[in-house]
Amino acid sequence: MGVIINCKHLRLFLFLLWAILALSCKDNTVAVQEPEPSSEYTPLRSVAPFPVGVALQSNRLSSGPHSQVVRTVFSSVTAEYEMKMRHLTDPSGNYVWGPTDALVAFAKEYDMQVHGHTLVWHQSTPSWLENFSGTDAEFEDAVEDYITNVVGRYKDDVVSWDVINEAFEDGSGALRNSVFRRRMGPDYIARLFQYARNADPDVLLFYNDYGTIWDAAKRDAMFSMIDDLQTRGIPIDGIGLQMHITYNTPSLNNIVAVMDAIVQRGLLIHISEMDVRVNPQGDLSELTTGRSELQKQRVKDIVMAFMDLPEANQFAITWWGLRDPESWLIDFWGNPEWGLLFDAEYRPKPAYDGFLEALTEN
Repeated sequence: MGVIINCKHLRLFLFLLWAILALSCKDNTVAVQEPEPSSEYTPLRSVAPFPVGVALQSNRLSSGPHSQVVRTVFSSVTAEYEMKMRHLTDPSGNYVWGPTDALVAFAKEYDMQVHGHTLVWHQSTPSWLENFSGTDAEFEDAVEDYITNVVGRYKDDVVSWDVINEAFEDGSGALRNSVFRRRMGPDYIARLFQYARNADPDVLLFYNDYGTIWDAAKRDAMFSMIDDLQTRGIPIDGIGLQMHITYNTPSLNNIVAVMDAIVQRGLLIHISEMDVRVNPQGDLSELTTGRSELQKQRVKDIVMAFMDLPEANQFAITWWGLRDPESWLIDFWGNPEWGLLFDAEYRPKPAYDGFLEALTEN
């Protein structure tokens, strides 16, 4: 019996000791989880004359280092998934606001702008809309209602929206035969832009796509659409160039030529989804110094080209992810990749220095 009592006393003593140590170390634990990156390197937001953004998933904001680096380094955020239609609604068509509300609240707390991505995308069409059983007119009413509700909810917090993402086919430039094209007709893009403008007269409206730098047919289709919208007075404010590139392609001359063509049309340019692949041939098992330096120079060249544009046409540069192991590139291409500004330990890479050098030397 005496042994049992002593054990109980020992357990009580150990519990009290653990509680005291936990309380006394609480502040130190938080400090370790959230290092102050601004003491280690220059935040891009403190130097860039335009917004520098990053794509986020709101669930990663619960990580101390992730949240700290994002809010210290960047001045703009884009939802990687949460603002797409399939994520903002459930299979029955009910709205799911929580994750997007959390991201918007984070941006507001740390004085960051929010770029909305994206109202319509053929790869994120929810089942309730893909399998819509009503008439075509009722389908369009549902789309308009969705745009009105989403844009209206974030009217005071979101400065810009990608109204539609990737509307043209690779190679041919043909309009994708999405459910929106089938149910609303070939002029549906113009109506999407108008619905967004009706919902918020002040928000900036963008068309966003990849491949328009190297795919001539897609590029021509995009510019034909822009010219048509502008001729008819349909509101469009800018173009998102998804800068998913490699360390050596496409040529800088081609990138500059497309940006110049956008400037000629009086539109804003958003380098909207930047990452720079360093292992496109799959020949690396780890990031080499040589490939890292080529990535750094590539980033520097593109940022300098962006800064050479008229200031009135510079909207933002947004990186499609924070650190290398979280990038979509790895799963999509099936190779190891290191396409972003930060490594797995939240340390800035030479590519980060290339961005800073472009900002300070231009």
